[in-house]
Amino acid sequence: MSTWYWEPYGCDSGSGNPGGSCASYPDWVAGRSYVTGNIVRYTDGKAYIAEHDNPGYDPTISTWFWDPYTCDGGGTTNPSDGFVVSEAQFNQMFPNRNSFYTYNGLKAALSSFPAFANTGSDTVRKQEAAAFLANVNHETGGLVYVVEQNTANYSHYCDWSQPYGCPAGQSAYYGRGPIQLSWNFNYKAAGDALGIDLLGNPNLVQTDSAVAWKTGLWYWNTQSGPGTMTPHNAMVNSAGFGQTIRSINGSLECDGRNPAQVQSRVDAYQRFTSILGVTPGANLSC
Repeated sequence: MSTWYWEPYGCDSGSGNPGGSCASYPDWVAGRSYVTGNIVRYTDGKAYIAEHDNPGYDPTISTWFWDPYTCDGGGTTNPSDGFVVSEAQFNQMFPNRNSFYTYNGLKAALSSFPAFANTGSDTVRKQEAAAFLANVNHETGGLVYVVEQNTANYSHYCDWSQPYGCPAGQSAYYGRGPIQLSWNFNYKAAGDALGIDLLGNPNLVQTDSAVAWKTGLWYWNTQSGPGTMTPHNAMVNSAGFGQTIRSINGSLECDGRNPAQVQSRVDAYQRFTSILGVTPGANLSC
């Protein structure tokens, strides 16, 4: 359908494109716009993958925008290639998603948090991926919304008691991305962890797919919010999906405060685990 964004890419015998080699990606062209997930062949014959959208920066110089992408024999090797959710499954989960939330953007973000969906048994790994995506589904209306829809809340998310204040402006730290990152202190903490100036440039979370996914994974893997554990630990230590809800929005939803919202998350989790072919486990609610 989207022929402006996509072109057919043939493979035969599982070993790459029509040229026969997995390394036969399009040549990099200086000044040509690239988006997160694009793979190119540089003049040295090596392949590089775009970690962030860019207007054709040199892959060997702009390491923020490009990473090496190894190819050998009949297939590609990349740290995120083992992700337990295939692109087809991702598309099945989010049939109406905004084109901003790319599968390649998600995969590009995985290298920042290698333990995510990569800890424990195959069942646990798939349960964690389903749990993350189910909460993301709820936060974004099925990966439809990139930014918080209630603009009246925007100026609320600046905590001036922080020593760094709100350099991007009073109304700059509204919810963005798959977990709807909010508040200046969260932008500061996420940016520090990721090596990105999100405090000064929060718009990166709504313009760069990989950055957006990284902020969601940052919260999931490092923050406990109103809960007692990170969502990652909740899933890998068998505390159950309900504890991920508590860590993300427990103060507003758990302990009977908003059962309909909790059930929405649970329903999505059960649907996603079904797509991945695993049981949802116990302790689904909070």
